[in-house]
Amino acid sequence: MGEKRHCQWQCIQIFLALILCLFPTLSLSHQFFDYGDALSKSLLYFEAQRSGRLPYSQRLRWRHHSGLTDGLEQGVDLVGGYYDAGDNVKFGLPMAFTVTMLSWGVIEFREEIAAAGELRHALEAIKWGTDYFIKAHTHPHVLWAQVGDGDTDHLCWQRPEDMTTSRRAYKLDEANPGSEVAAETAAAMAAASIVFRRTNPHYSHLLLEHAQQLFEFGDKCRGKYDSSIGGAKGYYTSVSGYNDELLWAAVWLYRATDNLYFLNYLIDNAFSFGGITWPITEFSWDVKYAGVQIFASMLAREGRSKEQNEILEEYNSKAKHYICACLNMNVNNSTNVRRTPGGLLYTRQWNNMQYVSTAVFLLTVYSDHLRSTGRVLDCPTGTVGPEEILGLVESQVAYILGSNPMGLSYLVGYGPNYPKRVHHRGASMESYRDSKVFVGCTQGYDHWYGRQDPNPNVVVGAVVGGPDSNDEFRDRRGNFVQTEACTYNTAPLVGVFAKLRALAMVNSTTTTTTKLVSSI
Repeated sequence: MGEKRHCQWQCIQIFLALILCLFPTLSLSHQFFDYGDALSKSLLYFEAQRSGRLPYSQRLRWRHHSGLTDGLEQGVDLVGGYYDAGDNVKFGLPMAFTVTMLSWGVIEFREEIAAAGELRHALEAIKWGTDYFIKAHTHPHVLWAQVGDGDTDHLCWQRPEDMTTSRRAYKLDEANPGSEVAAETAAAMAAASIVFRRTNPHYSHLLLEHAQQLFEFGDKCRGKYDSSIGGAKGYYTSVSGYNDELLWAAVWLYRATDNLYFLNYLIDNAFSFGGITWPITEFSWDVKYAGVQIFASMLAREGRSKEQNEILEEYNSKAKHYICACLNMNVNNSTNVRRTPGGLLYTRQWNNMQYVSTAVFLLTVYSDHLRSTGRVLDCPTGTVGPEEILGLVESQVAYILGSNPMGLSYLVGYGPNYPKRVHHRGASMESYRDSKVFVGCTQGYDHWYGRQDPNPNVVVGAVVGGPDSNDEFRDRRGNFVQTEACTYNTAPLVGVFAKLRALAMVNSTTTTTTKLVSSI
């Protein structure tokens, strides 16, 4: 299906090129990007991050089975799931956020993903995560939230197929709570239950049952997960706490069930949990408030009480602040999201692209909301419509795909120029399928990590950390701040690429046909 779609897209490109040759007065209004190719590559990336026994349908051939004894010491089956980045630990919080964002992308842009021939791969990417979450949720109030130890893992440079580091599994329970991971996993499973509702209703029901149990666990047994799992603190510290995740899980469970209990939870805890008190300018695996606020701003107001509508309006106000901050349209410039000289949204030095990808997703969803409701957004410095918001999305995606001062695509494998030395253990060494010679802990550092050559394997579809505040990027394996990629960088872009591809197809056809007719 993917090859057929690619061939069809190549035919369209050839057709447009012939039209422009025959009618040189015609020109495309913006730089051309193959969003369909970007979409396909972004979904392929999740196959590079798979842990466990790989299926026969695995397309990325340089990866092989790994982590096949995960959970064995604790007497539980924890084989599967995703590695979060270039290391070999399975961290539950970013993994769950990745699946939530993949699911949200399919919910909002299912038809566009299907039209691109990529729906099957998107569903497979989601299910690879949710299958693991089902295994990890062994009791209503028990969730296995991490496999592997970050400290020992980072002392070794080994392919996941060769791992000799600790595979200790860490669980959350009533005595060792972790509301962030429980709630985010509940959100992921609730969102995925919506995705599979039509195609796999039994699985959808199972996911929803787990989601409700996990939400109850996270809410009734409140506590920070990185206090229960000390090893997570140095890698995925919960800076924002767990209140945002509880609100986040509530909105997803409300969308999945229409149960007013979850809407009331969102409203009743809006102030005390910070949902309507913090104007936020970032959205990430740690800080969910902007996602909650955008979500709540789109909820219907009909049938609500005056008090409920007042709370929802407060959520809406904070959602507007986020969108206006991205547009650089707040009065106080310090409350806007910074930009690099090249125009990229810039939040912080380490892995800045994660904040760009989440921003463009929320902007795309909000733009669609304004268009469908016939509304505009009133920012402190002016009024903008859905097209202006989508224009910012297009500019940020253009930057990611290569329209930037470095002339570099930060989506690995897209275009002719992209990072070749991604900070990724499996990609940086000879493929296990090609050479089953064991690579030891320090041997990987000695023979592979410090090499100046490009990685022997390409992590297609990975979105690396990206450039610094001056648009500069150093393609060095050791420059992990910029060259490491994470699953939650790519996940939000899946739906965005599908949306932009659909718009580009319509716009190209309409524009070319109109100009062709007028020229004749």
